[in-house]
Amino acid sequence: MSQKQPYQPNQFQWQFLLPKYWKIWVAIIFLMLLAILPWAIQWRLAHGLATISWKLLKSRRNTTLRNLEVCFPEWSSAEVEQQAKQVFVDMMLGVFETLNAWYCPKWFQDRHSIEGLEHLTQVKATGKGVLCLGTHSTLLDAGGYLCAQYLPIEVVYRPQNNPMLDMLIYRCRATIYQHQIDHDDMRGLIRHLKAGATVWYSPDQDFGLKQGVMAPFFGVPAATVTAYRRLIKMSKCVAIPLYFYRYGDIRNPQYKVVLEPVVENMPSDDELADAIRVNKIIEAQLRIAPTQWMWFHRRFKTRAEGYEKIY
Repeated sequence: MSQKQPYQPNQFQWQFLLPKYWKIWVAIIFLMLLAILPWAIQWRLAHGLATISWKLLKSRRNTTLRNLEVCFPEWSSAEVEQQAKQVFVDMMLGVFETLNAWYCPKWFQDRHSIEGLEHLTQVKATGKGVLCLGTHSTLLDAGGYLCAQYLPIEVVYRPQNNPMLDMLIYRCRATIYQHQIDHDDMRGLIRHLKAGATVWYSPDQDFGLKQGVMAPFFGVPAATVTAYRRLIKMSKCVAIPLYFYRYGDIRNPQYKVVLEPVVENMPSDDELADAIRVNKIIEAQLRIAPTQWMWFHRRFKTRAEGYEKIY
């Protein structure tokens, strides 16, 4: 008996033609049509969808409000609500920007620039791999596309539960990224870094304390991932902060990719100190465009003994 081949995320399966997948096919066709709309219409649709989401997604709305309250105590209640609503707008704009990156990438022509590319170039000249410490931006894959215009970049991703959806997203992303590495494939990630790859990795979410430590994030203790320390140590790569954001007239937006200098002495002998350093890097990045981050995620869901609950 022949051994069953492991599932490949970009592999078409005949079962995807079954009726249970028809809704996804219809949705994909609809999204492709949205991608060819003029930006002015996409912009209006994004605002409309953001307004609906704000009203219907009560849990996400409350999480966003609470996150902004604790991270920006200098903001008034009115400012917090205003910025929280903008988070939803930026998220919906990010969906259209991602569709543009997948299906109409020429839309970004003459709309982007990069700062700090020399930091990456210097490292690549040595043959070392680079772990780009980034964030979960509302730009989604549009940010990856922008980065790919200047550097060959790979990405760590979490597979979708639906195999057909996973295949479709994987194939769309394949036009952007050199490789897509499963977040559970640590050996594969280390192998790519050892080979000199540039990998986008985002250590800005709460995955509990089994994979990290409690470290201040905007002054609030938060479970902070420290797996990048092991990745850097085992692959002999270096860490470079990466950020991208939208700016200017929203009706005619521009985009900037920012690469910062190498994070020296990473990893150090102090896990907590490294976590604090990385969190401060992310904080500084987010302050550039505060609403272009996924504040609707429960960044402070893990509370160690003695820590007050946030939500």
